[in-house]
Amino acid sequence: MPARLLSLAGQRGWPRYGLAALSGALGALALAPFDCAPALIVTMSCAVWMLDTCASEPDQGIKRRIRAAFLIGWWQGFGYFTAGLWWLGHAFLVDADQFAWALPIGVFGLPALLAVFNACGFGLACWLWTAHPVRIVTLAAALALSELLRGVVMTGFPWNAYGMALSALLPLAQTAALVGLPGLTLIAVGVAAAPATLFDRAPTRHRLVAPVLALTLLACMAIGGIIRLEQPTVMRDPILLRVIQPIIPQDDKFSMANARSIMQTYIDLTLGDKHAASDPMDGVTHVIWPESAFPFILAREPAALEMIADMLKHKAILITGAIREDRRIIETPQGPQGQRHYYNSAQVVGADGSILASADKVHLVPFGEYLPFSDLLSQWGLRRFVTAPGSFSTGEALRRLDLPGLAGVTFLICYEAIFPAAVTPHDQRPSVLVNLTSDAWFGFSPGPHQHFAQARLRTIEEGLPMVRSANAGISAVIDPFGRILKSVPLGQENALTSALPRPLPPTLFAKAGFAPAVLLILSGLLASLWTRRKLLVQRHGTA
Repeated sequence: MPARLLSLAGQRGWPRYGLAALSGALGALALAPFDCAPALIVTMSCAVWMLDTCASEPDQGIKRRIRAAFLIGWWQGFGYFTAGLWWLGHAFLVDADQFAWALPIGVFGLPALLAVFNACGFGLACWLWTAHPVRIVTLAAALALSELLRGVVMTGFPWNAYGMALSALLPLAQTAALVGLPGLTLIAVGVAAAPATLFDRAPTRHRLVAPVLALTLLACMAIGGIIRLEQPTVMRDPILLRVIQPIIPQDDKFSMANARSIMQTYIDLTLGDKHAASDPMDGVTHVIWPESAFPFILAREPAALEMIADMLKHKAILITGAIREDRRIIETPQGPQGQRHYYNSAQVVGADGSILASADKVHLVPFGEYLPFSDLLSQWGLRRFVTAPGSFSTGEALRRLDLPGLAGVTFLICYEAIFPAAVTPHDQRPSVLVNLTSDAWFGFSPGPHQHFAQARLRTIEEGLPMVRSANAGISAVIDPFGRILKSVPLGQENALTSALPRPLPPTLFAKAGFAPAVLLILSGLLASLWTRRKLLVQRHGTA
């Protein structure tokens, strides 16, 4: 099999691009819910062999070789992201009469755009490429840099970075406490690419350098992770959480005709079986409902707030997703005029039915909650997926809220939980992350599993516990080591009751952010540049 792949990697044109796309698609098996990390070995080994071919073509100048590597990287990225993100098509079918026509744009258009970052990584790697085993570090550093940029450029989309291949193996994932997801990507690419050198035309000791170093690194990570996981989970008394997963279809969720039945579903799940021997609410201090729980603005509905107060019975407070309205008066040449702003928010409801606090979503979903370039795209018939009274506004910043009985909460609404180094306020460290989401858009696809895996990795990076309430995803209570204490699986309507874990002291990643990973990436690129220069000097005999 490797001989055939090597032969294909040496081809030009469409055979090479086909291999790149296929190897990228196989790499998506390393992601949740499959979690087949060895699949990434095929992806990265093929990348090494194809870059070897590009760099060794004597009839091509450096610019043409880089362009060839760019195309290989684009096709590999296109295969990887298409296989890893095909489930986005589900969202276009929720309101099929409005959006089904645009399904190919979502399924193939976004992967085509994301693949540009992968292509840039390949282009950079080709510029620094040598026949030396250090080229494994070159590929790892170049792709880690491109993935880091993918997470921040144009609001960022760090979904399914290569480093997620290591996240399901909890001892290995503990390294994220030091270097975060960008560091895991550097390691995952390097380890997965190392076996490619076994087929080099070089002495055995040269061929074994990269694989032996990769296995040594994995062993050190595993041992360190196992030692770290020996620490017990410490709970915060007397906090007791009641987390709800209601499974309300997305196309029903925003219809006012369903308002009362939706409210009743939440309340019934919260209160549990009326005929049970014990009260499920006994000792519960905080009830948590998912994102955008209601098809109405909660502050406008006193009847709904009264139902909530009756449910809480002065025993607990409610944390729920809701649309928040903000009315402002602005001065115009025509005189004072009212403006309304709408936010996707988390709201805290007291036992008496009053709204105690709100936190607005900061990182909105393009096309989901707002329409980029709306003046242009609206002329083509495009609009955002989420139906709301008005276009959503962006919250000012993440906040730490001190709630009754629960100090130090930061809310992450929906995909805000996928952004490493961007889940806590800059000035105050919280003691718990609360992730409210609605993954009903994506059915029983890999999407909700991938979303959960990324949210879980944030707990390890930050050393903070997470409470996650999903409408139709995976709800859970996770400790600061990434251990799932209790959960409700995908597709199951249920509630869970759990104590709340205590946070750990700030991790290196929590204190330094991307700095350690960037330092490693730059070190890898500099080592590649130094090796390339050294080999050129040896070849030509001059500096």
